[in-house]
Amino acid sequence: MGLVILLMFLVVPFAELWVILRVAHVIGGWETVGLLVLMSVLGTWLLKREGARAWGAFQLAMREGRVPAKETADGALVILGGALLLTPGFLTDVVGVLCLLPPTRVVVRRGLLRFALRHNPVYATYDTARTVAGTAQRVQKVRSRRAPASDRRPANEPPQGPPPPVE
Repeated sequence: MGLVILLMFLVVPFAELWVILRVAHVIGGWETVGLLVLMSVLGTWLLKREGARAWGAFQLAMREGRVPAKETADGALVILGGALLLTPGFLTDVVGVLCLLPPTRVVVRRGLLRFALRHNPVYATYDTARTVAGTAQRVQKVRSRRAPASDRRPANEPPQGPPPPVE
């Protein structure tokens, strides 16, 4: 895996430079620079918009008492996509847009999940494997029971007396 990352750090910059030079040859140098700056500005705007949406979805999942797994993955993809759009280059811009736009982000998230399950089978449980295969059944949400309002104490008040014995 380390070799793959090393190759990416060596190959991607040269590929980006080659694509930038090809585009500059076709449309002109200043136009290419302008297009790269425009993509960075668009990336900043898109990162702000989609980041706020991902954060809102994360907070909603937490308020509902659900594990925010999908929302966390979406947030990570939004950050990655924004970083790639801020990086000058057309190839990274394409990957950044795929990570930022909601319809394509779903596809990228599922692809990464499949990749992770294929290369790390320890993490693949029966439920996640069925979900990835697209044959998942609905799972009932298990909600924790809250104590009645009359039994609750304020958050800043210490508990009264020793805890009950465990049987």
